[in-house]
Amino acid sequence: MAATVNIRRDVRDSFYRYKMPVLLTKIEGKGNGIKTVFPNMADVARALNRPASYPTKYFGCELGAQATFNDTTERYIVNGAHDQNRMRELLDGFIDRFVLCQSCKNPETELIVSRDGYITSDCKACGYHGDIDMRHKLTTFISKNPPKKAGKKGKRGAAGADSIAGQPGQVDGVEDEDDDDDELTRKIREGAEKVMTEEEAARLIAEREKEDDWADEDTSPEAVAKRMAALGVSADSSLLAGGLDDDDDEASTGPYGEFAAWVTEQKEQAGGDLSAAELYKEADARGVTKKPHRLLPVLFPALFDDKVTAELPKYLPVLAKLNTSEKTAKALGGGIEKLVEAYPDTLKSVPKVLMILYQADVLDEDAIRHFATHVSKKYVSKDLSKKVRKAADPILQWLDEASSDEDDDEDESE
Repeated sequence: MAATVNIRRDVRDSFYRYKMPVLLTKIEGKGNGIKTVFPNMADVARALNRPASYPTKYFGCELGAQATFNDTTERYIVNGAHDQNRMRELLDGFIDRFVLCQSCKNPETELIVSRDGYITSDCKACGYHGDIDMRHKLTTFISKNPPKKAGKKGKRGAAGADSIAGQPGQVDGVEDEDDDDDELTRKIREGAEKVMTEEEAARLIAEREKEDDWADEDTSPEAVAKRMAALGVSADSSLLAGGLDDDDDEASTGPYGEFAAWVTEQKEQAGGDLSAAELYKEADARGVTKKPHRLLPVLFPALFDDKVTAELPKYLPVLAKLNTSEKTAKALGGGIEKLVEAYPDTLKSVPKVLMILYQADVLDEDAIRHFATHVSKKYVSKDLSKKVRKAADPILQWLDEASSDEDDDEDESE
């Protein structure tokens, strides 16, 4: 078992009560496949009361290296060979930024992610409640992967490295405060939980069926009217004009289209020198950030042209802030399609665009795989959508190779 050290290594007091295991490292592989593995990262994370993926991702951000993690097998890796002392220093940086209270410097804090993606730290020791500095790249990852909510009080089982949310899970052997509930109460509670589970499953199935069945469906007013006539239903012109759902309105019109036109005009007047801060400030003032899934498809082709790979890094913070869900990730994919439609030469840049978005944590692997394998005519013609997917093949191959290398390393370590 690894020795323990003070969570604040600058504190020399041997009786300091906040301890953690000494971070261990192990170099695996060779050549381009060499990696640094952290055998006890899960134990360190439990001591810090943070998901183990957070410090691992922090290392990747600080070192400019790819970080991979598997919470099921508790395997945490950063590409490249890195010195053990250097990694411990980086862990100190993570603790200072994302664990210690800014007021009392104790590690009894909980990270809270708001709906708009901002992160606050809530200290259980002194009661301080303050914002986390959002300038670090890790904040984007935390916003998209917030700490899981703590289970019900009294629930048995030790907390895993990624089941932490401010308070550690209860350890085996602790008395369950609900043990004195009568049998009827327990049955009612179990039944309620079952109903909730079924509702969630039904909702998920409905969403997937809607996606699968309507992705290639023609939703133009004429097509809708034709289908309604076939069903013997009168087509209300007001419904057809406004759409059955406000979110299905054509994003190129209204405030979203107006904002896209403003972006184009500003870039032309300023010679392309429109800052990310100015862009987001104007979007927020116009209220178009409230529905980013409608903004992204028109913003991307307005913001970029055939020099997209050179311009993209400048606006990554804005795209990361707007991409907050699976729905917005698909909308961002639609924006890439619209860019190719407007600038056909950018088709060959699709893999690099996706790679830039992936490395900046704007799009995760699941989102990229979905985009690269699901043809849709929601934003462009079906033929163009197929071409874009075909152009994305190289990044799929890269993701597959990276996954294969990871599997090989795990087999070697076993």
